[in-house]
Amino acid sequence: MSPVTAVMWFRRDLRLQDNPALLDTVAAGDGRVLGVFVLDPLLWERSGDRRREHLAASLRSLSASMGGRLLVRRGDPATVIPAVAQEIGAASVHISADYAPYGQQRDREVEAASKCPLVRTGSPYAVAPGRVLNQQGRAYQVFTPYFKAWLEHGWRKPAGTPAKVTWVEAAGDELPDGEAEGAGERAALEHWNAYLENVAEYDDARDRPDLDSTSRMSVPLKYGELHPRTMLADLARHRSAGADSYRRELAWREFCADLLAQNPQAAWKPLRPAFEKMQYDEPDQLFDAWRAGRTGYPFVDAGMRQLAESGFMHNRVRMVVASFLVKDLHVHWKFGARWFMQSLRDGDLASNSLNWQWVAGCGADAAPYFRIFNPVGQGLKFDPAGDYIRRWVPELRQLQGKAAHEPWKHGGADGYPEPIVDHAEARRESLRRYDAIR
Repeated sequence: MSPVTAVMWFRRDLRLQDNPALLDTVAAGDGRVLGVFVLDPLLWERSGDRRREHLAASLRSLSASMGGRLLVRRGDPATVIPAVAQEIGAASVHISADYAPYGQQRDREVEAASKCPLVRTGSPYAVAPGRVLNQQGRAYQVFTPYFKAWLEHGWRKPAGTPAKVTWVEAAGDELPDGEAEGAGERAALEHWNAYLENVAEYDDARDRPDLDSTSRMSVPLKYGELHPRTMLADLARHRSAGADSYRRELAWREFCADLLAQNPQAAWKPLRPAFEKMQYDEPDQLFDAWRAGRTGYPFVDAGMRQLAESGFMHNRVRMVVASFLVKDLHVHWKFGARWFMQSLRDGDLASNSLNWQWVAGCGADAAPYFRIFNPVGQGLKFDPAGDYIRRWVPELRQLQGKAAHEPWKHGGADGYPEPIVDHAEARRESLRRYDAIR
């Protein structure tokens, strides 16, 4: 009688520690596990260079931790996974549940095409979407009561690491090429443990892009190199306003995932139907200037150039550049959201689309539409000495202190554009369009 083998299909859980689906796979296969990752052309082609680089590096790290035995196959998962399972006579295929619209449809197709069970255990979240409901049994639309219920619901302790796994080999495709600093489970854990030493400062410093003091854990969370349950367990040992604030941000991430799971159309359509009638302008040369970081507003341009050069943008700056696109340039938020998904290393559909909707005023618990960020005022408040601007906009490095925020008041700068719109006029026009749909 041949030994039993189970398949662990890795997706957004590229780690061995605190991975309940992997523990179930080990148990189902009596310790014999074939670990597989499917390079789905649909997802691969939609990802930008930064995400592909990080994914490739993370897969190489995962394979190394498995003794080089991670199986990579290219193709449609509905074809690849059933074929892999049949090749080795697998007893079952195990996954962490996916709650994104495409992921749910893909898993249903794989399940329908498979001859062995597709077993879902755990998810990329501390509290899976659909678990936290209001008294009417419905999903929350406002974050504050969701957060309270999320805390009351609680989460499991981190799962352990399998004591012994025999990784089964099978013929596959080459691992994709790509290098990314800090990719992989070990690097994520080291980075997180180092950041915890300063988590008490998070509440005070998190809105300051000039200090570069955020954790940047959105990247490991995107790829599942670290589970939020692990992070929450660590945060529980730190009693400070910073730790509390960080926990709240993890809850916001899960709130976005919950909203998207309940409203799949929210990926690209407003949650508030009235905004379907909002008048927007078609993307044109102003949109191109926004993408290139040449709007003439230094704080906006610094953010867009940071995104282009690093695949990352500070969260406060994300809100400002999003507000500028939607409410100063009057371009539909979905165009900005798509550009972010193409450019960000941490591009996550739920967090990205729902945060864009928050800024645009059309999402759940969204910022009031009349809250229109002043791109100069935001810069002066959160980058008071202009250091963030000078870091990313070299044309303005000769301007000292806060002068970098308003170069037009200090003789301008060679090679740097004049503002492409007047903010006060753009704000009035934005409010006029909003009044038309109220």
